[in-house]
Amino acid sequence: MDKKKQGLIDSLNQDLAGELGAIIQYLTYAAKATGPYRPQLSQFFLAEVTDEQLHAQFLANKIVALGGEPTTVPRPVPKAGSNKKMLQEVLKAERRATADYTARAREAEALGEKGLAVQLEDMVRDESGHAEETERILRDWPL
Repeated sequence: MDKKKQGLIDSLNQDLAGELGAIIQYLTYAAKATGPYRPQLSQFFLAEVTDEQLHAQFLANKIVALGGEPTTVPRPVPKAGSNKKMLQEVLKAERRATADYTARAREAEALGEKGLAVQLEDMVRDESGHAEETERILRDWPL
């Protein structure tokens, strides 16, 4: 296999690990949310699972189509002991995903994988939207 193509597969597997980790993160944080905003926070976290699951499925399929083997090992989920810390960790993860997919779209474009590049750009839009919503929740959060 071509080295550049293998490099893309390896990078997509890192992204897949991130999506698998995000699914676990959101499910866990939904269960751990506490206090008067628990119902809203729990629902907010659970609502994100579907997008992350769709991203993971797309990445796994693309990795196979490129001749690779999809990872089954998620990126580690940061522990968070408070609602605010959970939101801060989600924000970090969404910002990282946005940066990763932006870089991956350029990588795909350079390899002539136009369809992949377009789909990754759509995923940048999704992840940056998640980050913006999390920022808005955190904006006036009490210390």
